[in-house]
Amino acid sequence: LLLSFFQGASAYILNYFLYIMWALCFAFLAVSLVRVFAPYACGSGIPEIKTILSGFIIRGYLGKWTLLIKTVTLVLVVSSGLSLGKEGPLVHVACCCGNFFSSLFSKYSKNEGKRREVLSAAAAAGVSVAFGAPIGGVLFSLEEVSYYFPLKTLWRSFFAALVAAFTLRSINPFGNSRLVLFYVEYHTPWYMAELFPFILLGVFGGLWGTLFIRCNIEWCRRRKTTKLGKYPVLEVIVITAITAIIAYPNPYTRRSTSELISELFNDCGALESSQLCDYINDPNMTRPVDDIPDRPAGPGVYTAMWQLALALVFKIVITIFTFGMKIPSGLFIPSMAVGAMAGRMVGIGVEQLAYHHHDWIIFRNWCRPGADCVTPGLYAMVGAAACLGGVTRMTVSLVVIMFELTGGLEYIVPLMAAAVTSKWVADAFGKEGIYEAHIHLNGYPFLDVKDEFTHRTLATDVMRPRRGEAPLSVLTQDSMTVEDVETLIKETDYNGFPVVVSKDSERLIGFAQRRELILAI
Repeated sequence: LLLSFFQGASAYILNYFLYIMWALCFAFLAVSLVRVFAPYACGSGIPEIKTILSGFIIRGYLGKWTLLIKTVTLVLVVSSGLSLGKEGPLVHVACCCGNFFSSLFSKYSKNEGKRREVLSAAAAAGVSVAFGAPIGGVLFSLEEVSYYFPLKTLWRSFFAALVAAFTLRSINPFGNSRLVLFYVEYHTPWYMAELFPFILLGVFGGLWGTLFIRCNIEWCRRRKTTKLGKYPVLEVIVITAITAIIAYPNPYTRRSTSELISELFNDCGALESSQLCDYINDPNMTRPVDDIPDRPAGPGVYTAMWQLALALVFKIVITIFTFGMKIPSGLFIPSMAVGAMAGRMVGIGVEQLAYHHHDWIIFRNWCRPGADCVTPGLYAMVGAAACLGGVTRMTVSLVVIMFELTGGLEYIVPLMAAAVTSKWVADAFGKEGIYEAHIHLNGYPFLDVKDEFTHRTLATDVMRPRRGEAPLSVLTQDSMTVEDVETLIKETDYNGFPVVVSKDSERLIGFAQRRELILAI
């Protein structure tokens, strides 16, 4: 109603103002709900899920309030236009659902090992829902999240991801009658000569992943050790305001990140109206609609290149400060957006080189004049995979998620080349992915199975008690009474006690935590 009374510059200013106000409103509501009702609902959730699946219990992290608040606030923060995604938090939401259903059955509620198997399956279902990639979800749970993944857990994860994908397909949330979020259909195959720019995109993804991890961890450490951490609401409001003010003038940062990635992945057809498809057409062209040859770039393409370059710099910087705030925040979509923007620009550059210099030796054998040689959307897809791999250090599951996400099975080799290159480059600067880095930053007791250790300490150097010291405080299976347990708790301050058969044999049969004993008594 308001916009109907304004035209020209006045309408733009009013739109600008409303965009900022709605962003601030959504962000403030989200951070307030998280702070008041469910502090565990903030962040991605994947570092904590990895820690829980390794055997450490974080009480309340998978509770009902966390499930409810994270579901609501995730909608708010994505709507606010912040540089974050919903995929990581959806894994946390799925694990909360798995924990809730586990509590309904004594077989799982009283056995932490079986409960963790359900949570592994829930993580696979979460990725299946987030991306529409059921096989990628199973592999993600196996490669990135789960600590222990036996064959029966693989089958359960596969079944959970299948049901999740079937439910997603029946609801049709994307409105395109497809399971995948970014379905693409390219009409040109890739050529061996293009592997070089694909590998360059992999190098860019590895460097971006290293830069992001180091800068983000440093910022989060500063947040923890300074007064900045005492004002989470103010931090969210400031970052949201800066994001909205800078993002609105650029059409590639104003729209939602998922829409941006979808446009960057798309191939330019005859009916495309995007600036990225503003090519100069040959009036004598008589080819079919789906087989348009390479053409010289028009003014719209050059304008879009400048806007994409500015959007790329903005996205790189703002994501460093956004990830880790006290709101639900995922990293998959922002990382893919960074790679897709870089890849699309590289793709357009290669396309124009092939058009204007088709007689060069690198183009002569496969790119003839009037042919459709280069697909810039494919470069965007490869760049997205490279940047996501550089941040998370995923390989197999990343490639499967990407081709399930886009339906581009034919382009699996370029995706593999970019993913492996990005991991090698990123690992050259540090072995930790973003989730492992946040686990160490938060001090969680997580022992990564991929780490290598050189052990020089003997067991006798750390065992207690030594000769001359008081005997070890233990619980015995055959002779200890409740009164003896109460006395032991009062006289000691240990967090737990070994359970042995008897004082004579001292054969270990378990371990009881102090908290559990107090609750039981």
